Amino acid sequence: MDEEAVISLRDVTKIYPLAAGDVTSLDHVSLSIPKGDFVAIMGPSGSGKSTLLNQIGCLDTPTAGDVIIDGVNTKALSDDALTELRRDSIGFIFQKFNLIPVLSAQENVEYPYIIKNRRRDDGGRAAALLERVGIDAGHATHTPNELSGGQQQRVAIARSLINDPAILLCDEPTGNLDSTTSVQIMELLTELNQGGKTVVMVTHDPSTATYANRVIRIRDGRIEES
Repeated sequence: MDEEAVISLRDVTKIYPLAAGDVTSLDHVSLSIPKGDFVAIMGPSGSGKSTLLNQIGCLDTPTAGDVIIDGVNTKALSDDALTELRRDSIGFIFQKFNLIPVLSAQENVEYPYIIKNRRRDDGGRAAALLERVGIDAGHATHTPNELSGGQQQRVAIARSLINDPAILLCDEPTGNLDSTTSVQIMELLTELNQGGKTVVMVTHDPSTATYANRVIRIRDGRIEES
């Protein structure tokens, strides 16, 4: 594997035991993603896209094989260490935004910072990130249900950046957005990638995938091409 890779999967298999029979969601997958790359993962429903993203995001552990994130082999990590790795090295951007409904936009962005540092953001980082993604001070005080879908996704992107992760994982980031807003969000992700962030994105939309530098196609748990 490339020593410069920020993400490496080495012969990763994921099997889910079910009453009707075991399901192999990933089948001996090896993958290397260099720092600063922008990768789109595509494939039909049930192909293993989300399982692959969950492995990269340390949200699930492999049945066999190694997942190495930012130079750390996750196999040897405790649950607490995995939580810290996710918190510090990976930013998550979801299709459904996953914002906390009772918190304002700024409080949503600040929340992971508080979890990490055990104190409020007194340096203005959350406000600066919201401004960077196009959320002004007036909208920063609004709760998610007072914001449009595009604004909510911008808040979610700012939240993913608050702890300055090396990797951004995006699960259908434009899936709930109209075409105009989708373009705006993808341009923002491209800007972040050009600024040095490694972006890995699951998408079913070929037009969204064109923003990536590389497309990885997966079918029946196996990578077809990259």
